[in-house]
Amino acid sequence: MSHQFEMPSIQPAEFRQAMRSLASGVAIVTTGTAAGRRGLTVSSVTSICMEPPCLVVGINACSEAHGEILASGSFGVSLLRSDQEDLALHFGGRDGPKGVHRFDTAPWNQGVLNVPLLPNAFCALECILYDHKVLGTHTIFIGRIIATRQGHGNPLINLRGALRTLLLD
Repeated sequence: MSHQFEMPSIQPAEFRQAMRSLASGVAIVTTGTAAGRRGLTVSSVTSICMEPPCLVVGINACSEAHGEILASGSFGVSLLRSDQEDLALHFGGRDGPKGVHRFDTAPWNQGVLNVPLLPNAFCALECILYDHKVLGTHTIFIGRIIATRQGHGNPLINLRGALRTLLLD
């Protein structure tokens, strides 16, 4: 057995505090069609490789979208603009609408994979589920990107526990 596994991990609160220092884009990950649409706000989207073009997103196993991504085999990622903070909060809220009702506050298009995408997102990506791995409370979903759509504006980012604007040029 390696000695590295004998060392204790840091506490969750310490980890959370450290990760608050990592600026990350804010996105809504969506999946499903019609009454089966599900979505949630994440700040854990990262590119992973160029060949094939893939991204990785971590999603809590308790999320409504989790099982739907596994069932449908596809998902969309709408990277949010700075003026879409209300949508980030709406899809991230624990006490707000659930399920398909989260989609009532904004117009949504269906992409080439038939996943919901924000038509006015900073950028939108469509992914086929390439692989997934359960790690603790979350599943790491690897999506092979099959379509993108560029938007405009300034990106919404998460830094130090707050949603902020990154001004471009």
